This record gives sequence, structure tokens and C-alpha cells, in this order.
Amino acid sequence: MENILHGPGFLGTAGNFAADMTLIIMILGASIFTYGAYVMVKHDDFNKHKRIQTFGAVLNLIMVLWMMVLPFRDFIVRDNGGPRIPLFYQITMAHAFFGVIAIVIGWFVVLRGHGLVPKFLQFKNWKIWMRGAYSLYMIATLLGIIVYVIWFVVEPNPPTFK
Repeated sequence: MENILHGPGFLGTAGNFAADMTLIIMILGASIFTYGAYVMVKHDDFNKHKRIQTFGAVLNLIMVLWMMVLPFRDFIVRDNGGPRIPLFYQITMAHAFFGVIAIVIGWFVVLRGHGLVPKFLQFKNWKIWMRGAYSLYMIATLLGIIVYVIWFVVEPNPPTFK
């Protein structure tokens, strides 16, 4: 499996298969969140909306823990293979900042939606929390696309796992 993930990518950049796959799946995740929001707005189908958004949150969390934490540790915190252009670090830190906040708020909303938070943490104004989580997730996704471009198109010394 490691040979496949670290093998050549399929998008025609310096990214490996794992980076290319992560980019596509995260764009798909953003599409799932957008579809879930559309279902809620257009059809008032709360149960379907909750299932779609929960699936999107689970997919997002799996991808972040599986495909983003170690590269962040290795190429940003430990600077393996560096130094690189400053934008490499700056955009990745911005992506991580917005991504972590989106995950925390998004999972708070998911857990609240499933009745899994204590009474004193429950909120009534769903719209502001859902719109906030959605907006942060879209910002993090856009920054993630920019991270991919910086890491594997712009950066003359792209990160690689050896």
C-alpha cells in the first residue's frame, strides 16, 4: 500500500498518488457538504441533511488524520527536505489553522445534531453554527487546493516521502 501511496501521482504534477488522491477526495468532501446544505435549504429534509453532513464530517476527519497530519509534521514542523519558499510554510499554516477550527466546530455541530453533547453546551441557533462550520470548511478546502499547488507545482523542491 505504501508503494502505491508514495508512487507517482495521476494529476501530472510533482505530487505523489496520496497527495493527488487526497486533493480529489477533499474536493469531493466539500461537494458533499455543499450538497447537504442544498438539501436543507431547498427541501427542508432534516434527516437527510444530517446524514449527508455527518458522512462529510467523517470523510473529512479520516482524510485529515490519515493523509495530512504526518506530512504537516514532517514537512512543516520538522522541515524535512527544506528549506523551501516561505509561501510553502505560510499557506500550509493558514490551511491548518482554518482546518482545525472547521473540524472542531463542525464536529461540535455533528455531535449536537445527534444529541451527543451535554445540555449546557447545546445551542438553539443552528444556522449560525452550521453556516460558520460550512464557511470555515470551504475556506480550509480552498487553502488546501492552494497548498497542493504551492507544494507540487510552484515549489522547486517538492516534499517527498523516502
